[in-house]
Order: sequence, then structure tokens, then C-alpha cells
Amino acid sequence: MMKKSAYQIQRSKKLVGTLLWKKFCHSSLPNCPECTMREKKKIQERYNLETPEEERRKEDLFKQYDEIDIPMKMDEKNRRHFVCKRCGLYATREEVSDIRYRLNQKERTRDDKHDEYLEWWSKSKKDKQED
Repeated sequence: MMKKSAYQIQRSKKLVGTLLWKKFCHSSLPNCPECTMREKKKIQERYNLETPEEERRKEDLFKQYDEIDIPMKMDEKNRRHFVCKRCGLYATREEVSDIRYRLNQKERTRDDKHDEYLEWWSKSKKDKQED
């Protein structure tokens, strides 16, 4: 392994302080999934109230969703964890992705359960015994 000279070390420290490096660090930080979901719900409600039903388009709504930017800050003591300044969520990248996945899953409604029951009821007795 090659040792760095004093000039290279000084230059590398200077690079970290540049605006380009700060933009890179900001872009690599994950968004808080809980705060993002809350903002999406607010945008959805506002969009439904303000826009007539015949003029609603998903593209317009998704453009508004893309504008949501709530980056989490990296924890100073433990660099693997991130902290949300709004809600206080403290998690690793993996935990953030798990939370995002869980929040994006569709909740089972009463109609879904009813449809499953009707499907089960309409099966033959042989199929029921197999289940």
C-alpha cells in the first residue's frame, strides 16, 4: 500500500468540503419513509379536494410525489444509522427500506376478505379438504 503525501492528504480534505461533495452526500441520504408517507397522504387529500374528478391524472399526482424531499441525517456517532429530524426515526438503510416496503403494502380491506370467503365457499368439498 502506498503512503499518501502531505499534499494529497490536504487535497483530499479540501475535496470533502466542496459543494459537489455536499450535493453527493445529500443525494445519497435516504428519505424518511414515515414522513414521506404522511406527506403523500396530505398531497393526495389536497389533490382530491382541489381537482375535479374528470380532470384527475396519476401523472400530475406522481409529479407532486417526486417533489417530496425529507432526507435523514447521518448519525455522527454511528455512521450506519440515520436520524429523521422531523419524526425522530433512527434506523439503518436496511431498516428504512423495510419500513418503506411495509408502508407501501396494500392493506387488506373488508371487501378483500369477503371475496376470499366467497371464493372458498364456492369451492367443492374436495378442494376444501385439501386446504
